[in-house]
Amino acid sequence: MRQIKMGGANLFFFARKLESDWIIAAGTETLVRTEGKMNGEKYREILDENLLQNAQDLRLGRRFTFQQDNNPKHTTQRWLWDKFLNVLEWPSQSPDLNPIEHLWRDLKTAVHRLSPSKQTELERICRVEWKKLPRYRCAKLVASYPGRLKASIAAKGASTKY
Repeated sequence: MRQIKMGGANLFFFARKLESDWIIAAGTETLVRTEGKMNGEKYREILDENLLQNAQDLRLGRRFTFQQDNNPKHTTQRWLWDKFLNVLEWPSQSPDLNPIEHLWRDLKTAVHRLSPSKQTELERICRVEWKKLPRYRCAKLVASYPGRLKASIAAKGASTKY
């Protein structure tokens, strides 16, 4: 969940990547606009309305691993368990190694470059620019993941070049 600000307008977006190499490497997935404050119930609703449908659209069935950080609002363990989904274990207080963080930065850079002044324009630009994020960028982020993990372990959780 990220907030995009521009010209006095604020939008909150939830974007998700199915964390198997060939899916994230294939490019970005659904960008969902949310309203109001994010909490566990709203997060589960977003997953319920989007996660399994996107997996079906991509013909994955249940052959994917879902990754989320340990934000307290992500209290979805029971929901994920009930859906029989594979979840990547992610320790609390871990360095944020999620490749999607780099894509959020790319999106914010693109949005700021275009300087929308109205909320509707901001939302449209976010959706257009999200779809434009290049597949090679996603593939490169996936390919860097083993190095990220090794660097994080070597740094004992301190900052790395990533």
